[in-house]
Amino acid sequence: MIVPYAPGGNVDISARTIGPGLSDLLGQSIVVDNRPGGGGNVGAGLVAKATPDGYTLLVGSSGPLAVNPIVYKNMPYDSIRDFAPVSHVQSVTLVVLVGPKYDVKSVKELIDRAKAQPGKVIVASAGTGTTNHFAIELFGSMTGTRMLHVPYKGSGPALSELLGGQVNIMFDQLTSSIGFIKDGRLKVIAVTAAKRVSALPGVPTLDESGVKGYEASTFLGILAPAHTPHAVIATLNVALNKVLAMPAVQERFRTLGTDPGASTPEEFGRIISSELNKWRQVARDAHLQFD
Repeated sequence: MIVPYAPGGNVDISARTIGPGLSDLLGQSIVVDNRPGGGGNVGAGLVAKATPDGYTLLVGSSGPLAVNPIVYKNMPYDSIRDFAPVSHVQSVTLVVLVGPKYDVKSVKELIDRAKAQPGKVIVASAGTGTTNHFAIELFGSMTGTRMLHVPYKGSGPALSELLGGQVNIMFDQLTSSIGFIKDGRLKVIAVTAAKRVSALPGVPTLDESGVKGYEASTFLGILAPAHTPHAVIATLNVALNKVLAMPAVQERFRTLGTDPGASTPEEFGRIISSELNKWRQVARDAHLQFD
């Protein structure tokens, strides 16, 4: 299983969580191979060009499958044409975080502040062209607000600046920030998912907070190279569905702040297509252009 990121992040941890169960069910040794680079493009490109026999799989997420095709002009693969979806694995909501030194207690207060002070509210993201960035642009377009976007090189530096008060607000994956939320160092005023998440049951969605129809989350799933035989995909799908139903796996994912959920290959394919179209439209509406 190719993880297109360095060890330690949610994609890597998730791969290592499902690996042992898959190995037992399939009767095969499973090696998690980290191939970081190009925002996930390097590892995904390796799988796209691999022999389609079911022995090389991609642990794919929103970045390389639904965001990078919009961000990068020269992609080493086509996220729809070059992969055979196996199953969705989990979804991860983003959270709207407020720094400890910033006096905003609700989404309504944030919108009012942003409208009263256009371009003055400083909002951080994990980088230009990330899902976090696109979520900020979607928020701005749906609320008629304009905040000052400050991109960082990853969630870690951005969270540090938010804690220090250099920025006011941050949109971030829950998996990156759940520790700061749980220990009370950061306030969270909303989740960006369509429904409340199990890790933060008391936190409203943006839709519930007045931004009707807002939804932004990241996904993770397993894919094989295109042209992998249907029988192989079916075998992998059945095994993966069984692994994702294991209580220990579900508990581990929820500890990370994710919502586990298996699917058919066709359902996962539709998720990828839908997210790709959604973020492409957000980029057009916000006049975002990338190299």
